[in-house]
Amino acid sequence: MSASRVAAFLVAALALFVGVDNMQRPLAHPDEGRYSEISREMAASGDWVTPRLNGIKYFEKPPLQYWASAASFTLFGESAFTARIYTALCGLLALVAVGFTARRLAGGDGALLAVGVLLSSPYFLGLGGVVTLDMGLTAWTTIAVCAFLLAVTGPEDGRRRWMLLAWAGMALAVLSKGLIGIVFPAAAIFLHCLVNRDWRLVRKLEWARGVALFLAIAAPWFVLVSLANPEFPQFFFVHEHFERFLTKSHRREEPWWYFWPILFVGFLPWMVTLVPAALDGWRREAGGTAFPWRRFAILWTAFVMLFFSASGSKLPAYILPVFPVFAFVLGDWLARAPARSLWMPVAVIVPLLVAAIAVAWGAPERARNDWTRELYAAARPWVLAGLALLAITLAAGALRLRAGRKRGAVLAIVAASLLFIDFVEDGYERLAPRQSGLQVAEVMKKSLTPATRLYSVGYYDQTIPFYLGRTVTLVDYRDEFSTGLDREPERAISTLEAFEADWVRPGDAMAIIHPDLHEKLSTRGLAMTLLHRDERRILVRKP
Repeated sequence: MSASRVAAFLVAALALFVGVDNMQRPLAHPDEGRYSEISREMAASGDWVTPRLNGIKYFEKPPLQYWASAASFTLFGESAFTARIYTALCGLLALVAVGFTARRLAGGDGALLAVGVLLSSPYFLGLGGVVTLDMGLTAWTTIAVCAFLLAVTGPEDGRRRWMLLAWAGMALAVLSKGLIGIVFPAAAIFLHCLVNRDWRLVRKLEWARGVALFLAIAAPWFVLVSLANPEFPQFFFVHEHFERFLTKSHRREEPWWYFWPILFVGFLPWMVTLVPAALDGWRREAGGTAFPWRRFAILWTAFVMLFFSASGSKLPAYILPVFPVFAFVLGDWLARAPARSLWMPVAVIVPLLVAAIAVAWGAPERARNDWTRELYAAARPWVLAGLALLAITLAAGALRLRAGRKRGAVLAIVAASLLFIDFVEDGYERLAPRQSGLQVAEVMKKSLTPATRLYSVGYYDQTIPFYLGRTVTLVDYRDEFSTGLDREPERAISTLEAFEADWVRPGDAMAIIHPDLHEKLSTRGLAMTLLHRDERRILVRKP
């Protein structure tokens, strides 16, 4: 086995280690706790049609990830690790699909570099260990895009098979996060036909078989959940799609340019090469007769970026579907670019990392309170080590590239990026007392009995019900539970006065209370024994 293959194998083993290590930290509030708890409740109740969060109907997203995680809990038990199995497998699926497809489109070197680009992306690899719905959406849209590209660029006898796989990928993407699972591929195909003035492609999409397969996979759950819950169609299709996109009702407002820095920093070691790779890929296929897969990938990237930039609701993970598809373009460009043309784009990242080191060094001093300052101080050595390692490796890699040694430089950069991600993840784990309710749940378990009443007053930590394995009674709190509580108001206590009356009735009780409300209840004379206090929540028990 050649030295380069041994090095590639070692990088793959390192990626596996980092991926597994990224799955073991405590679940973070809110997303990881929310989606893990919905899956836990689905497994516990046996109701695989109506998702519930804290016992309350929850229709914001489709159920594919809930089903997968509920199955994981049933087979392997409930833990932070098993909660992340589906997300991690989706990240691996996207990597395999990109590597397989890029090998057909750009050759062996282009495939290796496309996969290397994704492995060295802190955004992509980091989200592979986070329980959000975005990696599932990304995996299935990537499957759809890859199958489509293999259909239109491969031999005619395999076109139907690949095209039907693309339809199946879109159906699973819809079951992952809604209508964008079909909007993104449809928009990219439309833009391709418009830009290239080639509408013949539309006739090759296997409409009859494809639509039938799509509906067979995606439609049954939507029919069943609508029959069981008549309020679902209006909330899911109108509120969660059109109102979320067109309005700011979800209070996730950000400027129009919000996602562009995330895109560039997300490809960190290669961020300076994104624009040259896109321009080269676009120009390279001007006037060609073969299907312009680079242009298609660029159109996909542009549409997803502009779509979310125009949305009234913005969260950092939304643009994840861009990364595997643009990796085709970037990997192909890196494979063709002379080594000496790459040293400067890599070298200019080093001063940025040095600046990041200075910012990270001063983070504890900028904390708002002593508790947060201590957590930041505990995380700082890990973050600094990761940044320093990456900066040193990029500097050394730039020198190797300048000397014309591309393969070794790229492998070193990918390995250092993986270690950087692992160090930062270990640093983030030191913030667990602030980001996760695990510590509070452990305190509660010491004296908790099945008969203990649990309240969450003016506050809801998404991770605590998962770690307790049971729901809590919401008090004076609605937020994302509003739709469910409108239908089932008896599942919560709407006012502090009603809570006070319920608190004093016979039986053991605990409450997690927002600090401001704890002070208010104390001044009213409500008897409470303090069990835990931090800047985010207070845990009390009925004396």
